[in-house]
Amino acid sequence: MMRGPLRADGDARARLARLFLVGLAAQSLHFTEEFLTGFPARFPPLLDLDPRSPYFFVAFNLFWLAVWILSAIGLERGDLIALVPVWFFAITSIANGIGHPLLSVVARGYFPGLITSPVVGVIGLVLWRRLLELTRATSTRHG
Repeated sequence: MMRGPLRADGDARARLARLFLVGLAAQSLHFTEEFLTGFPARFPPLLDLDPRSPYFFVAFNLFWLAVWILSAIGLERGDLIALVPVWFFAITSIANGIGHPLLSVVARGYFPGLITSPVVGVIGLVLWRRLLELTRATSTRHG
């Protein structure tokens, strides 16, 4: 079960939380780029869906930013459950870093979110590596 304390060094947790917050700042810029360049209208039709309203897009992104900010606080406190949204963030960041360039290839030009996606993707990869190190060290030390 994912409840209980995260038994990792406080400094390691703090470094991970700082990297995560940098990632959240990059994700905020990415979300802004997507919004300003029409991602909610252009992406859903690629999945044979109707375009999304800008209100839905903003609410969806603000919801996830709130979840991730709360998980950063939980991570700092050492709450094990806080790792779930952090892992999800790392995975979606990597997917953004890969997906947006591919969407631009399909579109044969700029696709909304392309400019900031490599930054988000690299941060996601670094975060993924740090999460692996943290969880391996925790399980080895306390397994």
